[in-house]
Amino acid sequence: MMGLRFSGVIWEWRGPAPYYFVTVPHEQSQAIKRAERFLTYGWGMIPVQVRIGQTEWKTALWPKDGLYVLPLKDAVRRAEGLEVGQIVQVWLEVSPNEKRKR
Repeated sequence: MMGLRFSGVIWEWRGPAPYYFVTVPHEQSQAIKRAERFLTYGWGMIPVQVRIGQTEWKTALWPKDGLYVLPLKDAVRRAEGLEVGQIVQVWLEVSPNEKRKR
């Protein structure tokens, strides 16, 4: 299990539907990348437990440009009053993928 804390800026990707993300900084992304083969469930996606403020949820980090990005659900953004451009403090826990342990 790997626990990480970092801060990052919320940004928006505009596709067919907008998505909101926080980029995991280089140092933390590299730590995750070193353990990726034990963590991913495919396509480089890394399952994580996340907390921002008082809101905690499960999601998966997405690989992007040599780093990872954390998707922010609308419910999380609403609950915490988060907006694009805002800097947030993120706590996440990465653990080995249960499917890979079998």
